[in-house]
Amino acid sequence: MPAIKDEAFPIGEARKIVADLLKPKAWIYWTDTLITLTITYGCIFFIFHQETVMGYAPGMPEKASQYIPAFLFSWPAILCYVVAGFGLHRAANMIHEVAHLNATNSLKSYRIAWNFLVGIPAMVPSYFFEYHMDHHNNTIFATGRDGEYLPIGRGPFFRVFLFLTQIVGQPILVLFRWFVLTPISFLHPRFRHWVLSTCSSVVFNHAYRRRISKDAPRKWWAAMDIMCCLRAWLIPGLVVLGALGVSIGTPLSRIFTILLLALLPLTLHYFRSLTAHHWILDGRQVSFRAQLLDSVDIVGNRFFTELLYPVGLRYHALHHMFPTLPYHNLRTAHERLMAQLPADSVYRDMVYPSVFSVLKEFFKTVRSIPKQVPSHMSDAV
Repeated sequence: MPAIKDEAFPIGEARKIVADLLKPKAWIYWTDTLITLTITYGCIFFIFHQETVMGYAPGMPEKASQYIPAFLFSWPAILCYVVAGFGLHRAANMIHEVAHLNATNSLKSYRIAWNFLVGIPAMVPSYFFEYHMDHHNNTIFATGRDGEYLPIGRGPFFRVFLFLTQIVGQPILVLFRWFVLTPISFLHPRFRHWVLSTCSSVVFNHAYRRRISKDAPRKWWAAMDIMCCLRAWLIPGLVVLGALGVSIGTPLSRIFTILLLALLPLTLHYFRSLTAHHWILDGRQVSFRAQLLDSVDIVGNRFFTELLYPVGLRYHALHHMFPTLPYHNLRTAHERLMAQLPADSVYRDMVYPSVFSVLKEFFKTVRSIPKQVPSHMSDAV
């Protein structure tokens, strides 16, 4: 990674190059999302259909097979699982676009539809990510007030390991949020405020506390909370009905199928996030230039990279440079900048040829940077 200096970043020239690319195109958002969800939900339907047809896991005692998803013994269903995992990864990452659209009050109908089509079924409503704009604030980025940043690139390796263990912990925390905290949060205003500030954000830094403004749309948030709560309780509720012999009930293995369906996109999300930044800033406020140089653009193999970094997330440094650029214009903007900026432009220092080159540099810095983490973030992982 190039040395970070607090000199000004020459943004003016770059802004002129991409000025005509700032308007989002609604038809792209709708088409992308609907095609993605048609394929994804179709694969999930096939997986559940296989579960119904196959019943218990073949070749295993009935008691043991109650807990093992039957679809794992069907190659077509396993293929559908992989496709669904990448599809969920893409559809869920649209929450990033929804957060930016919300900040500019753009495409309101799409934002509402995304919640009903993705956010509520996945139990991650869009307001869980509205705090994301803090991540682009120069006074907040990479400090203890940034819920999306941890200095794991500073080492030691154990902190990287703890970061990745969140993949397993997140489903547990999400279910606890909807099963337990959501119903009782409506019993008292103070507890409701605590739930909204502490347990209503998609974060890596769990020491983060969200600030709830006086004009926050609490009624809309409450409506989404109630729907997500009902969605969560539907999972064990159908299992109970199945145990009672009710025809619309489902077997216990269905819960483990749902957890497996959550695990793959979560793993992809954390891997993608691990390579979105260098994660070496020490918690102090930094310049705009430092924010950019800690971020990464990955060009690489287009198909492979797009699968891992959907909706333009491969151009993460460019996104930090121009947060309002819609995802469908990031590639065009990148190509223009590479063609028109001077050969010595600092933008080129943010561009990496592959995922592996980013990982190589990341683990090199984990080994070489002095093993110290700011005290205010020492308990964040």
